Amino acid sequence: MSAPQYIPGHQLLTGRTAVITAAAGAGIGGATARKFLEEGARIVIGDAHARRLKETEQALAEEFGAANVTSLPCDVTDETQVQALFAHAEQAHGSLDIVVNNAGLGGTAELTEMTDTQWSKVLDVTLNGTFRCTRAALRSLRSAGRGGVVVNNASVVGWRAQTGQAHYAAAKAGVMALTRCAAVEAAAYGVRVNAVAPSLAMHPHLVKVTSAELLDELTGKEAFGRYAEPWEIANVIVFLASGYSSYMTGEVVPVSSQRA
Repeated sequence: MSAPQYIPGHQLLTGRTAVITAAAGAGIGGATARKFLEEGARIVIGDAHARRLKETEQALAEEFGAANVTSLPCDVTDETQVQALFAHAEQAHGSLDIVVNNAGLGGTAELTEMTDTQWSKVLDVTLNGTFRCTRAALRSLRSAGRGGVVVNNASVVGWRAQTGQAHYAAAKAGVMALTRCAAVEAAAYGVRVNAVAPSLAMHPHLVKVTSAELLDELTGKEAFGRYAEPWEIANVIVFLASGYSSYMTGEVVPVSSQRA
């Protein structure tokens, strides 16, 4: 089954300011940045890869206007850089409405061969990084007193077992639990916290770190017989960031066609 036709924006996020992490490149973060701009938002994008981030900012600014796009390098494992990203967003736009925590790190290693370094690196980017950015987001949104939305990027692997993915699965399951707990706390000041859980969204980085055999196996588990395009995940992130999901919080929404 071929990918569906790309859906244009409907101004669902007009007037909103959003921070999106890991947004440089062709993956879910980059697709989300583009979708948010198409939906009328102003965006502040962060990424640990400074050169790619600047190139992404320049390309989006040319298309959507420099006033609507700004960036700051941000490694989510560094609390100082996380604080700087959120301070930059407030300074650039005077407000913050939406935060998309997209940063994550994968890898493949069976548990008996996995090193402490491999385990800790995946957990620090994927779970601890989401924690740091969620904490910064909730502090900023609570202080502003206007409500807001946080959308985290989890994974169906947080529910389902997969060989060689113990570190990634544990991290994504942690993101799900973090999302639910943060939602309960943030409801008191009108902030919603939800997550998406994609199964298989293709992007160039995934091809570099995953074998062709594994990709074929994972694709074969999808009912549509194909992987998701990153923008298909971004569409659901837009929904969760918009007023159309106003009564949803603490939810983890699978974006998947997996049969098992």
